[in-house]
Amino acid sequence: MAEPHPREAGIEAPAFYALTGGGWRDWWTLLHPPYTIWHLSYVVLGAASAPEVDLAHTGAALAAFFLGVGLGAHALDELNGRPLRTKIAGSTLWVLAITSIAGAAVIGAVGVSRVGTSLIPFIVFGSFIVTAYNLEVFGGMFHNDFWFAFAWGAFPAFTGFWINAGRVTTAGVAVAIACYALSAAQRTLSTPVRALRRRTLRVVGLIARTDGTAETIDRASLTHAPEAALRALSIAVPVLAAGMLAMRTL
Repeated sequence: MAEPHPREAGIEAPAFYALTGGGWRDWWTLLHPPYTIWHLSYVVLGAASAPEVDLAHTGAALAAFFLGVGLGAHALDELNGRPLRTKIAGSTLWVLAITSIAGAAVIGAVGVSRVGTSLIPFIVFGSFIVTAYNLEVFGGMFHNDFWFAFAWGAFPAFTGFWINAGRVTTAGVAVAIACYALSAAQRTLSTPVRALRRRTLRVVGLIARTDGTAETIDRASLTHAPEAALRALSIAVPVLAAGMLAMRTL
């Protein structure tokens, strides 16, 4: 007899976007759609900050980061402890991770012929950090707040800028720093939520107000505000990126 899905068994879903039922729904959950689109938007914001925007270069970078971050990184993350509790076979996740990261590297290698050898460090770093972060190699040295904000925020933004500009400018650095800060904010909001959803059995507490009223503390009350902020940001950043790209290209 099949085991019930965690949510059907009364266990909190591992993420606000997680779907129940397995099958294709597990693939949706694995993809982290709100966050994947959010982080791909950093590539676009970086590109939009360049003096000239090459849509072909930008599109190739988006494809590479979708493979590396949207598919490869999330497959490795699910292999490392099954945080999303999907039923996708481990062998399938390994194949997905290897082929996706390799595919991203191939796109980068093709880009070298157009952008130049200065793109090689970006390819090497991207291939390394996506593996080191998600598999927590070297004792988790690269799995922390700094590397998340740098690799998932500043790096895609500066890559999007570099493939269009090919040189360092104040605008490119400023956008990379801004995207680092946005990713840092995302992690600050999402870390306690993940702990509550994935590693907490129950929450018991009470808030006593000065007017004599009391409010019960439970899992829902603790996750509502940060998840509302995450939802809003996952919409705001992509819309901002689309608007900036449109302003530069239309």
